[in-house]
Amino acid sequence: MTAPVAAAGMLIRRPVAEVFEAFIDPAITRRFWFTDGGGRLEPGATLTWTWAMYGVSTEVVVKAVEPNRRILIDWDNTSSPTEVEWLFEPRGDHAWVTVQNRGFTDDADGVAEALDSTGGFALVMAGAKIWLEHGIEPGFIADRFPEHRVPGWSA
Repeated sequence: MTAPVAAAGMLIRRPVAEVFEAFIDPAITRRFWFTDGGGRLEPGATLTWTWAMYGVSTEVVVKAVEPNRRILIDWDNTSSPTEVEWLFEPRGDHAWVTVQNRGFTDDADGVAEALDSTGGFALVMAGAKIWLEHGIEPGFIADRFPEHRVPGWSA
């Protein structure tokens, strides 16, 4: 069996530079993904991404940042480390963004994790699109597992 890879892609009708900035600046990213990013994505940085609504966080190690082109990180470093890579490609005045999450085991557990990650990244990409194109905070991540939210948490 070949190790599974989670993948998602989305055309975002904004310039590549604006879309790229949305993924490296946690003040923007928190509008559609996590609640706290711990700092800008810069090569060599170790950050903590937090989803307060679920009471969870993960360590992120930034391996590469190529402005307006690529972001490469490792995450879930203490439990199930995997690598995540975003690629940003201009399509006219818009951005085509793809994300791949690699490093899952090549067994049934790895397949289940990759499928879950694929769904999660599809929501992140859709959330980024809605925020960047329309200025609407989609709430997809907070609403994905409402039964697991921290009691009393509100957006």
